[in-house]
Amino acid sequence: MALQSTFVLLFLFSIAYTANAQVQMPPDAAPPPLKIISKAEKEQLAAAREVKERTKLSLVLMDARVKVAEQYLPQEQYEMVFRELGGFHALVIDALEYLAKSDTNRDKVLDNFKRFEIGLRTFTLRLELIHREMPPQREYYLRILMREIRDARAKAMEPLFGEIGTKHTSP
Repeated sequence: MALQSTFVLLFLFSIAYTANAQVQMPPDAAPPPLKIISKAEKEQLAAAREVKERTKLSLVLMDARVKVAEQYLPQEQYEMVFRELGGFHALVIDALEYLAKSDTNRDKVLDNFKRFEIGLRTFTLRLELIHREMPPQREYYLRILMREIRDARAKAMEPLFGEIGTKHTSP
């Protein structure tokens, strides 16, 4: 009986510790932007036939979103910066989901996972610079966005080192 109660207490402490370790949104933080891809961007992405073409187009559209966000920053139009970063975030999610679903020719898809990961690297510094310029109420979302970019890069690298990424040669 004492052993069971010890396990129950340990379990409760571990749940309490895990719940306490979760990052709480500050009360004065601005709400995150909507993650929406514009109709024009959806049409462009739908028109891309090949995985390589769509991956490159996704990176170009992401770059355009970040450039526009950078242009709004000196004017202190933070709502517009957030809107563009929300679109950027949606494009990242869409590109990663598309690559994960595309397994028709594994070598081509793996090359595009690598291309996507390398492309995401370029945005990290730019997002950090935007993060520095944002007021404290708006920096919370940028921290989340940068963490999700890091996670997206990791997800893009997983297939390269998993079972898919190894080529077996028969003796």
